[in-house]
Amino acid sequence: MEFTVDSPARTLAAALGATLYSPATRPRLAADVLKQAGRGVMSMVLCLEDSIGDGDVAAGEENLVRQLGLLDEAAEAGENLPLLFIRVREPRQIPDLVRRLGRAVRRLSGFVLPKFTEGRGMPFLEELAAAESACGRRLFAMPVLESPQLLHLESRAAALQGIARAVGAHRDRVLALRLGVTDFCSAYGLRRAPDMTAYDVQIVASVIADVVNVLGRADGTGFTVSGPVWEYFRLHERMFKPQLRRSPFVGEAEELRNALIEHDMDGLLREIELDRANGLTGKTCIHPSHVAPVHALSVVSHEEFSDATDILRPEQDDGGVLRSAYTNKMNEVKPHRAWAERTLLRAEVFGVAREGVGFVELLTASLPPA
Repeated sequence: MEFTVDSPARTLAAALGATLYSPATRPRLAADVLKQAGRGVMSMVLCLEDSIGDGDVAAGEENLVRQLGLLDEAAEAGENLPLLFIRVREPRQIPDLVRRLGRAVRRLSGFVLPKFTEGRGMPFLEELAAAESACGRRLFAMPVLESPQLLHLESRAAALQGIARAVGAHRDRVLALRLGVTDFCSAYGLRRAPDMTAYDVQIVASVIADVVNVLGRADGTGFTVSGPVWEYFRLHERMFKPQLRRSPFVGEAEELRNALIEHDMDGLLREIELDRANGLTGKTCIHPSHVAPVHALSVVSHEEFSDATDILRPEQDDGGVLRSAYTNKMNEVKPHRAWAERTLLRAEVFGVAREGVGFVELLTASLPPA
């Protein structure tokens, strides 16, 4: 389906896909954004926080205002833009940037709020609400959960409850919650290798599980929680064997398998699948090469679509158990309903693969030309 910055929040949260980060100091930022939009990027974060030096913040703000003005002109001329967010450092930057952007603020979807806790996050949300009123446009928040209070066992439960209160008070304004796994690892001096996923680092996996437990529930109280960043995009020496089975890659696709392994993409593909299995939607990305795999694996398979539509048929409202049309599983209507609803929302945005088409074909078709 088509969507714009003014689409319903439910649609936009599912449509974020691979959210690509870029430093706000890039001199050709507007051109970069247009280039990535042409390659299928659906959302970007223009960063004034960790990706730039402390002494570059003022120059980054000036560049950001100038480049968003250029993007406003490009959109006026018919260019498509991704959803654009600014990652700020301090609450006061939000109203200041909105004021300085002028008309160009209409191209902005919102702000990314770093190191979010209840105490630190509420001033950001209050400034965002005020800026929204001042400019007359809807502006979303995407808090980043990355503070040590979330990682440390003795403070985790209280920190999660505080975050739940803060985002709950601004529910209509919070588009998604983002996980800052790099900061989690930093608190213990850790860094996962390219042949390991975030879920192999048990202290990180436990935080992800607790965040989803408290903030990602499917009972109407939860929020979209995005997958953590994948840091690697070039060849590294391997200690473990590749994580991609050979069987899906037959014939000419074997070359694709070798290329994915060579660029450490096999770990990324596995992590994307584990993200979804653990209740996460979309992914933070720091390199354009990560976008196609995230989007290819976001497409709903024909089997998933078949199961979801069967579960949600009106005649099944009373519950019961159905045999899958693929005759390989049971579909229990009431327990699987929330999964089916989430699957059909993803299908609206990313589409449904034809029967017999798997992620290998989708990934091959979505990769940019060499």
